[in-house]
Amino acid sequence: MSDTLKAEVRNITFHNPSNGWTVARVHADNGLGSVTVVGVMPEINPGEMVELSGCWKEHPKFGRQFEVHVCQQMMPATENGIRRYLASGLIKGVGKVMAKRLVEAFGTEVLDILDSEPEKLLAVEGVGRKTLSKIKESWDAQHEVRNLMLFLQSHDVSPTHAARIYQRYGNSAVKKLKDNPYELAYEIRGVAFRTADNMALKLGFATDAPQRIEAAVIYALSSASSDKGHLFLPFEKLVPAVLGLLEGGQTGCGGAAPTEFDIPLDEEGWPCDEYVAIGPVQVEAAVGDLSVRKKVMVEDLSAQGIERAVYLMQHYRQETEIASRLYHLIEHPTPLDIKKIRTVMPRLEASDKIELSGEQREAVLGGCENKIFVITGGPGTGKTTITRIMVQCLDEMKFRIKLAAPTGRAAKRMAEATGFPASTLHRLLQYSPDGGFAKSEDDKLKADAVVVDEASMLDVSLFLALLRALPLTCRLILIGDVNQLPSVGPGNILSDVIDSQAVPSAVLTRIYRQARESLIVTNAHRINNGQLPENPEPPGPEHDFFWVRRQEAADIQRYILELVTERIPTAYGLDPKRDIQVLTPIHKGELGTQALNALLQERINPSGREIKRGNTIYRVGDRVLQLKNDYDKDVFNGDLGWIEDVDPNDGEVLVNFDGRMVMYESFELDELAPAYAISVHKSQGSEYPAVVMPVVTQHYVMLERNLIYTGLTRAKRLAVMIGQTRAMNIGLGRKESRKRFTHLRYRLQEAVNR
Repeated sequence: MSDTLKAEVRNITFHNPSNGWTVARVHADNGLGSVTVVGVMPEINPGEMVELSGCWKEHPKFGRQFEVHVCQQMMPATENGIRRYLASGLIKGVGKVMAKRLVEAFGTEVLDILDSEPEKLLAVEGVGRKTLSKIKESWDAQHEVRNLMLFLQSHDVSPTHAARIYQRYGNSAVKKLKDNPYELAYEIRGVAFRTADNMALKLGFATDAPQRIEAAVIYALSSASSDKGHLFLPFEKLVPAVLGLLEGGQTGCGGAAPTEFDIPLDEEGWPCDEYVAIGPVQVEAAVGDLSVRKKVMVEDLSAQGIERAVYLMQHYRQETEIASRLYHLIEHPTPLDIKKIRTVMPRLEASDKIELSGEQREAVLGGCENKIFVITGGPGTGKTTITRIMVQCLDEMKFRIKLAAPTGRAAKRMAEATGFPASTLHRLLQYSPDGGFAKSEDDKLKADAVVVDEASMLDVSLFLALLRALPLTCRLILIGDVNQLPSVGPGNILSDVIDSQAVPSAVLTRIYRQARESLIVTNAHRINNGQLPENPEPPGPEHDFFWVRRQEAADIQRYILELVTERIPTAYGLDPKRDIQVLTPIHKGELGTQALNALLQERINPSGREIKRGNTIYRVGDRVLQLKNDYDKDVFNGDLGWIEDVDPNDGEVLVNFDGRMVMYESFELDELAPAYAISVHKSQGSEYPAVVMPVVTQHYVMLERNLIYTGLTRAKRLAVMIGQTRAMNIGLGRKESRKRFTHLRYRLQEAVNR
């Protein structure tokens, strides 16, 4: 049963703008006095009146709290409340002193004056024309945001989206949403189709309204891109995806959500009057209308057996532009004296005290000679050696060389291996927080050769940005392991470029003697061939790989904790805080990142100054992972750091990233996650002294050969895989189940064969 509180907000302890989670102190009516309230709420301010629905909870640490389910904002009614409200920083130009003056001058009528007669404020000391203009503009904006919040609340839409919606639509936000709420799903990040659909149906949109079906088409294509990496969907796969979205809004006589084959009947056996069947015909009509408006592109891709491929227009343009730019880069001649390269190579080999194999030498020559070249191979095949010698050769030719990788850690390894500066691709292209790149078509890179490592991580957006910045005279060399996980973003760049055979490539297959002695290397190649890994006989600390068979998740969890905190540090002398990385396919469950991080933190770093944000504790000494690129702080997605200091009073955390100190305020902590255990996807582009990885059937949805291979190949000195033979066999047997729908391979073939 829900309780209701009417209260005045006194102070905000915590507010997360990304999800609305708030902790606040309020003064409640009915003699309850000061109360702590927690829950998802709009951005409330001291002095505001709120009506809260929810229930009382007893927190084990913080005592009795009111858990808010619904928060309805109201204007403050008392002079003290209005003064606190105006002094909260909500209105630009009004601080504590000005708030006091305004209330002393107008009492409780000040809010009405702000609404209807703001010129009266000029009579107050300190309010001039300039200040008045600032106050009016800020008050009007807050008024519109408040109206928008009330509108969203009345339609069960989280008010956490209000700021983004207002930023996008301004004062016309409510009108825009009434006209077509499905625009939310198109244009506001974080708003799901179901949210927009529920609002639309409440506003009276029909279940078969064209706007509804079109929005479902766009959302299905967007989800296929963000969740699966597809650039398009075949029409026959798009239809069930769209119908699956639409079924939730189709209610029959009994309120059930029917499918087109499950038509609800009335008491006499006839279809319900309000039921409108939606099937492939309606989806096809929606796709046709969207195509006319250039929202989607429908293309016949018979070359890969697909009659109708439906692209979001953005992805169609990206893919076709990538093919065109690669073709023009290939076709633009830029001669190089290959004889000189052949002369230089022996001297460089002697200087490095190595002797390249024939396979390696041809790869170096291919990278130097061709306008675009791809080098791919698994661990132990010499990619690092080839990269170093190739860069040295190009340097001997007086080429201006740029080295880059998708992640900061990969770029750092590249620089260490070659002796030449390397950066992230975003830094190379001079990315700005507004989403653009300074280096582009209008301001090309000053480079004769660009070498990109970890190229399997390139998605269509980043690769296209790179191509736009390359002069036609520039060489492009892509280096990566095509058997690793593909990019997190959409596309399958490295595989498509290689498979097209339009771009020359070197596929390295020979494992060199020193690498053959490593079970990490030999088992990585076994896994890549679909074979179970082999254990050392007899096992001992001189070996670098172990496959430990365990059946029960709880037993595997206990063994992981024992390995990380006791066995590996004792046998290998590795620091559990800095050297041992747990990798797991998923975030939830007993063997997901969330549970393992909490348990490992308690074992490895159980005490110290800390800040709690939601369910996450940030403690001095913790290892943390940066989750997004932050160019102001000069930290990037995937960077690992260690918490050096915590200020619980100000909510600040100081993180050490390889000797560089970076400060995070409380509202920025969502950019950091505990990193004792991270996902395999987040480990791409990184290496760790030791890796521990569970392989279990409860991770079935993610188990794939390239995921297991990627996790194993992150280890430098030691890898321990723990789990069930059945789960390992499932993963090894799934090579194509997550294949992406792309057409770049065929576009390249067509371009070079014209």
